[in-house]
Amino acid sequence: MLTIKKLHKSYPIGDRSLHVLKGIDLSVEEGEMVAIMGSSGSGKSTLLNIIGMLDEADEGEYILDGVTIKNLTEKKAAIYRNKFLGFIFQSFNLINYKTAQENVSLPLYYQGLKRKERQEKSLFHLEKVGLRDWADHHPSELSGGQKQRVAIARALAANPKLLLADEPTGALDTKTSYDIMAFLQQLNDEGKTLLIVTHEEDIANMCKRIVRLKDGVIMEDVKVDQVRAEQYV
Repeated sequence: MLTIKKLHKSYPIGDRSLHVLKGIDLSVEEGEMVAIMGSSGSGKSTLLNIIGMLDEADEGEYILDGVTIKNLTEKKAAIYRNKFLGFIFQSFNLINYKTAQENVSLPLYYQGLKRKERQEKSLFHLEKVGLRDWADHHPSELSGGQKQRVAIARALAANPKLLLADEPTGALDTKTSYDIMAFLQQLNDEGKTLLIVTHEEDIANMCKRIVRLKDGVIMEDVKVDQVRAEQYV
């Protein structure tokens, strides 16, 4: 599904260079649910941005679903993101003046689907996250947990190969966080591949594997006995 070899990334800071990723090797198989952990400055956000094709490595190899991701134009990167990836963000990133259904429909618009098909698919995915009855509501009318469910529905709408979640529970209270993790675990049970960046140990332990970064290097990569979120819901 995803293979990264000897990945390096540096950023210029004044007259020097900050080496953020220092030879990362990472492989994620289809159907895995992987947590990426690390303190601020560890490189986890940079790694996620490269996997998400929002940034590009200086050196190394990145292969996603058999496709080498390298030297992409912004147009090509956008096409690949829409084809391969679904994004879930801590801040939800919903468009405030659009309804829940319109937010979910957005990636389908960029895929070129006709209006009727976009409407049908967006309602299907809103129903999947338990929010069909809220399809005509705007983000300002939704709770934090509901906003995150809309964001998940939007991420799923284009049927991505890989879901990337950047601190998906960071803006939520504990109970709502576990509700969201229970749903993400359900998606994984159905075969969806998930990569979750988190700084919370309890959230990481709800995944099946934990990758820990420190100073741009993977310090630990272990499979764990998954804690089921349902037991806390």
